[in-house]
Amino acid sequence: MDLWSIVIYALVAFYFLVVIATVFTVVHERRDPVRALSWIAVVVLLPFVGMVLFVFFGQDYRKQKIFNRKEIKDLKQFENLSYRQLREIDNFSHPEVVSNREIITLLLNNNKSLLTTNNRLQVLNDGRETFSSLIEALGQARSFIHLEYYIFENDVLGGEIAEILKEKAQAGVEVRFIYDDVGSWNLKRSFIRSLREAGVQVHCFMPVVFPWLTSKINYRNHRKIVVIDGRVGFTGGLNVADRYLNGTKYGTWRDTHLKIEGPAVHMLQLTFLTDWYFATGIQLRDKERYLAVADEYIGETAVQIVTSGPDSDWASIMQAYFAAINKATDHIYIATPYFMPGESLLTALKVAAMSGIDVRIMLPSRSDSKIVYWASRSYITELLEARIKVYLYYEGFNHSKIMTVDTRFGSIGTANMDNRSFEDNFEVTAMIYDRRITEQLERRFLEDLEHCVKLTRRRWAVRSRRDLLKESVARLFSPLL
Repeated sequence: MDLWSIVIYALVAFYFLVVIATVFTVVHERRDPVRALSWIAVVVLLPFVGMVLFVFFGQDYRKQKIFNRKEIKDLKQFENLSYRQLREIDNFSHPEVVSNREIITLLLNNNKSLLTTNNRLQVLNDGRETFSSLIEALGQARSFIHLEYYIFENDVLGGEIAEILKEKAQAGVEVRFIYDDVGSWNLKRSFIRSLREAGVQVHCFMPVVFPWLTSKINYRNHRKIVVIDGRVGFTGGLNVADRYLNGTKYGTWRDTHLKIEGPAVHMLQLTFLTDWYFATGIQLRDKERYLAVADEYIGETAVQIVTSGPDSDWASIMQAYFAAINKATDHIYIATPYFMPGESLLTALKVAAMSGIDVRIMLPSRSDSKIVYWASRSYITELLEARIKVYLYYEGFNHSKIMTVDTRFGSIGTANMDNRSFEDNFEVTAMIYDRRITEQLERRFLEDLEHCVKLTRRRWAVRSRRDLLKESVARLFSPLL
């Protein structure tokens, strides 16, 4: 046997040892069985390619505790407040708090998400409403601007917002900006440099460069947060790019964002400061400036700001949705661009519908992600069989991420209804306990249904065999998407 043959045999043997070690690791970490089996299948059935995919995308950082919020000492103040709220939850007289007590208690336990009750909320239904309100609020900043986005592009809209940030920084306003390195891949160094030269503090969230490329590329900051002077906050589905304002090749971009005034803004601020620490290693310790707990009365809306991601011990957003679905007595309305909910949520939705609850799910008829699009469609048959009403939105692309239950619970945030949002990405969602705001969301949802086609089992069954094959193949990867 020549030297090359020996080398090849040694490499093959080494590879199989690595595969065996990887399978052992997946099993030992006690992951969700479906996701674990999916990764084992990928590693075993796709030689070399499967191993590369696992190294890039298969690490479980929630299990490994790589991102630990407990390192931030100032969070202790808010943890203590959450324990106090748990003890006093039965004393709240706010009617929507009373009717959502179980969900609120869950989020105090699994996410330390403080309940704030004196907020004023404005639902922003598209890019025009969102960016008009955002630009106006940025222009009024006097002390600090904190913002983070998954996608920020240097186009017309991004350039306009960047100019405001630079002007404010030069005027003495503290401006801190976090962008995700994967979502904002197209941001040029010259753009970042121009912001920094103007005094804007810019940092990338988990840069994707060697040797870190293979460690955290799968865990992205999908949050969209703006906090201005601790008074005004924004969060929701919209990133910063022209397409969110002007639409795409699919037509208009339908989305939902939220403007918040009141003490809930401080919970958004806390999320930003946590992400700032992850991105920079710097804790902003001026509590009076950044982390003051406001009791000022601004409105009557009760809100919990909920985060989820590798920095959380629990899949908090998914658990809140699960609890809300199980509490439904009349109806559940969901709009999401990507639908791969996992077995627990899928079962909860099917059980609700078969128990007589009016469950309606709105999905886009076209998508900006092909494999996710086909994976989402693979769930439609079983939804229809469970008497869930499924609608495909045709008036452009609906990117809204909302859920309402019985006109007493609503949510607006960054999380899609899929495994990636619930398990892998850093996400943030506002859980809203207010009948007036929830009525607004439901009214707009019903208006959007006028631009949808309602699917029937008969109509859905006649789609082509090619489509069926695409759905089946994409479904295999849905636990990993």
